[in-house]
Amino acid sequence: MLVVDNGSSYTGDLMALLEGVMGGSNGSSSNGSSSNVRRVIPSELNLGTISRYDGIILSGRRRDDRLMNAVNSQVVSHVVRHGRTKLLGICYGAEIMALTLGGTIRRCAAPQKNVRVSVTVSRDIPIASAGTVDVFESHSYEIARLPDMLEGVAGSAECRYEIIRHRDMDVYGTQFHPEMSRDGRYMIERFCRMLQ
Repeated sequence: MLVVDNGSSYTGDLMALLEGVMGGSNGSSSNGSSSNVRRVIPSELNLGTISRYDGIILSGRRRDDRLMNAVNSQVVSHVVRHGRTKLLGICYGAEIMALTLGGTIRRCAAPQKNVRVSVTVSRDIPIASAGTVDVFESHSYEIARLPDMLEGVAGSAECRYEIIRHRDMDVYGTQFHPEMSRDGRYMIERFCRMLQ
């Protein structure tokens, strides 16, 4: 598993969860990566190596950065073009996925800052079951329009597109931070199980 660390303040929580799910902290290196989970910042990512990973997670972000946007967009394009690697975009990761594939984002009318939100999942998908889930949101932008290849499968009173997915591939995005709630952590666990 590769985690593209875009600077979210929640990436440490994400890494702790992944290391627990993907085999614990055995083999951890000084940068917090285990033998099963590698964490890299966009400026240090060698795009030629991303095909080696079964799964990639694009984390949230703290600030806008042109290089970060370009690298994340290239990761999304590579995954969709080659169709072998599973992808999960978290918050900014979902937004850059939508943008890269032809959608749009917009500034939220009311930014969601560290709030709990109830999200309705419309149908079963590999990372979530139909029904209501409670999640954690912290964002100022949201997905406004999806390209044809993506579909919305969950929404809330706050955001129309809380979970998106590619129609033909194991490519998913969450507008919320799944690493920060019990229901969300279960989604990440389900994503990890898809890699086994």
